[in-house]
Amino acid sequence: MKSSESKRRRTLLAYAFLLPTLLVLGLFHFFPMLQAFGVSLMTYTPGSPRNEFVGLANYTRLVHDPAFWAALKNSVLYLLCVPVVIGLSLALAILVEPQIPFISFFRACYYVPVVTMMVVVAYAWSLIFNTDYGAINQGLIKFGLIEQGIPWMTSPKMALWSVMSVTVWKGLGYYMVMFLVALKAVPKELVEAARIDGARRWQVFRNVTLPAVWPIITLTAVISAISAVKVFEEIYMMTRGKADTSTLVFEIYITGIDMEQGSGLEMGYASAMGVVLFVLVLVLSIFSIRSMDRMYTS
Repeated sequence: MKSSESKRRRTLLAYAFLLPTLLVLGLFHFFPMLQAFGVSLMTYTPGSPRNEFVGLANYTRLVHDPAFWAALKNSVLYLLCVPVVIGLSLALAILVEPQIPFISFFRACYYVPVVTMMVVVAYAWSLIFNTDYGAINQGLIKFGLIEQGIPWMTSPKMALWSVMSVTVWKGLGYYMVMFLVALKAVPKELVEAARIDGARRWQVFRNVTLPAVWPIITLTAVISAISAVKVFEEIYMMTRGKADTSTLVFEIYITGIDMEQGSGLEMGYASAMGVVLFVLVLVLSIFSIRSMDRMYTS
């Protein structure tokens, strides 16, 4: 009887500690989510007296909207950044993991893009990718590899890939630190035992290092996938959605907020896109976790 009473008190105490966090999450996360879903069922424009309930009309409109499907395609295509950033950041972590002179300096250099504002990064890369005077085109012309500038940000075939490369470049340092911590936690005795048994570097990495860092790979896959689907700043600063680079988040912005480039203030329709984005992120997160778990256990 006393043990059950003590257990009940501990449970109540745990919920008491959780209550402030639950209140904050409910007020600033769950309630806006429910409100957005409710707005998605309306023709809602701020200040308009004609806001009315339309049911699933906004979702039906999405099905027949070419701009929505183009933005959704680009958002899904952006997921190609995930394996690239995982592979490069893991390789970078392995490169800077040994304790050699000045290695902290190089780690800091690789991490600088992470702490640099995306607005600054996007603007700088816009200058680098510029067709007429960008550093890349000028270098290629100087070495005689091309005769005229490549339209990195204005060609529909290249613009999205150019923006994706900036996303990968900025995120490398962040995920490098995550992998660096994971590599530090790999049991050194297992590595030494594998080397004594005659295992080569690749065999040590495949059978010892990789299983040890796999949870971080799974976490990185989920975080980077969500970030890729939610990308906005790069698109806004570098292309403004032109040259077939509009993503789902950017389409939500020009539909619900931007009065110049898009229709603007169509909150109901923009909220419907937001609900689709939420479902996409949820499904993507579950798929990423289960896929990485299956790869780990196979």
